[in-house]
Amino acid sequence: MRIVFMGTPEFAVASLEELIASGANIVGVVTAPDKPAGRGKKLSESAVKQYAVAHNIKVLQPEKLKDPTFLEELKALNADLQVVVAFRMLPEVVWNMPEKGTINLHASLLPQYRGAAPINWAIINGEKESGVTTFFLKHDIDTGNILFTEKVTLTGQETAGDLHDRLMNKGAGLLVKTVKAIESGRYTEISQDSIEGVESKHAPKIFKDDCLIDFNQPVEKVYNLIRGLSPVPAAFTTLNGKTLKIFNTVKEETEPGIQPGGFLTDSKTYLKFACQNGFVKVTDLQMEGKKRMDVEAFLRGAGL
Repeated sequence: MRIVFMGTPEFAVASLEELIASGANIVGVVTAPDKPAGRGKKLSESAVKQYAVAHNIKVLQPEKLKDPTFLEELKALNADLQVVVAFRMLPEVVWNMPEKGTINLHASLLPQYRGAAPINWAIINGEKESGVTTFFLKHDIDTGNILFTEKVTLTGQETAGDLHDRLMNKGAGLLVKTVKAIESGRYTEISQDSIEGVESKHAPKIFKDDCLIDFNQPVEKVYNLIRGLSPVPAAFTTLNGKTLKIFNTVKEETEPGIQPGGFLTDSKTYLKFACQNGFVKVTDLQMEGKKRMDVEAFLRGAGL
């Protein structure tokens, strides 16, 4: 089959790499336009573009997905199938173009956690399992018929970054399996509406307000929020009037004895913030204007 691959970040590169290694015929890649980045505002290429260029694959970078010139270029690739991993929402004129349709790899067990940030919200909500799903695209986001799923068990200690890497690799393998099944015609579609007994939980885009730590919550909730936002965008609080990002903590379920949000420290080895029913003991963090560091390095210069 002639396949067009659509994706942008590092998460998508693993899938593209695995498809090529499996012998898939990738005739083109669609990715985000180059964007200014850093202090010098130098144009930065997406991870997918960098990989595609290194492997001599044609790259399309449309500003708008309904642009007539882009649609003509995409049609000229004559794809039998389009594969989408960590890209943006496609208009019907794009996803309905190939004869065999367009499939998407999503980092959750659909119909759970439809939306932009499934990995983060699964950790924030303290889920015991997660996984990846391949499905056919249709009008409403993340609602198409499911092809295959694969589950992973969560320990309750991993960060969103840890789960991202696990699902990135697990998803790449599942995508290859899906493409081979479509090529052979040996697959069954499952309507998401037919899946019963699943409580609906959503995964909307995360904004700054979602990252502010509320220490009035139980320690388990605070602990999960910090894990679910680490390493990016990172949960934060304020300390001495400055923003303090917290990346990892250890939970202590003991009577705090001080108000939620207050902290205890020996100024050398530990810093812990009181929650409703315990403490989160910080292990690594980043003060506004400083680099990320472990708590002992931070305390040496903090003067708390």
